[in-house]
Amino acid sequence: MRSLSIAATGMLAQELNVEVISNNIANLNTTGFKEQRAEFEDLLYQNLRRVGSFSSDQGTIVPAGVQVGLGVKTGAVYRITTQGDLTSTGNPFDLAIQNKGYFTVQLPDGTNAYTRDGSFTTSPTGQIVTQDGYVVQPAITIPEDATAVSINASGTVQVTIPGQVQPQTVGQLTLTSFFNEAGLQPTGNNLFAETASSGPPNTGVPGTAGYGTINQGFLETSNVDPVQEITNLITAQRAYEMNSKVITTSDEMLQTINQVQ
Repeated sequence: MRSLSIAATGMLAQELNVEVISNNIANLNTTGFKEQRAEFEDLLYQNLRRVGSFSSDQGTIVPAGVQVGLGVKTGAVYRITTQGDLTSTGNPFDLAIQNKGYFTVQLPDGTNAYTRDGSFTTSPTGQIVTQDGYVVQPAITIPEDATAVSINASGTVQVTIPGQVQPQTVGQLTLTSFFNEAGLQPTGNNLFAETASSGPPNTGVPGTAGYGTINQGFLETSNVDPVQEITNLITAQRAYEMNSKVITTSDEMLQTINQVQ
């Protein structure tokens, strides 16, 4: 009976669905996290009677035919890149991106990674770095004697130096955008890597066309909606139970056939 294997694919699909939902729920408080959604596709069909075939020698065409589906498969796990809420922290090195863009950080191997997590700090040499010590690009060094740091919406970094009336500009933060943000490869630690699907990175000044603005003293929260995720979890659980019921029913039908024989 095809229903056994078909229901098995349904159970596997819902198992993956629950794993994606559980990852969303686990990252409710992860800074800059973007929720994911599992998307499914139907498998190939077996034609028991092909649609459009001739049903007689006079050329009569079958209007519908008979096709039996073979189940479901995972098409993609899509990342939803909607804006998360901004929460105030009061930390001058906490930066949140409003609208489009990613911060660029340099990994120890010299390659670049991209993140929405703006919970930055300073290294022992005064450079602005991530919580893992990766240098934010372009590299900006805060003077040791600076008494205050100001970062405006366009990413200009200024510091107050004792004895100087005017603030001193020490660098300019930039943002990176991608044509297909969902094509970025998550690598953990709130970082993403460029892929062929994401397209090449485009760098620009915050606040210009196609780029968001920077909010100092704020962090972007996860965009996961807990109520929606619980609803999705219940739906996935019910779908899993229904597929398991199909297997039970098919097994009972086979037992009936064996008893008749």
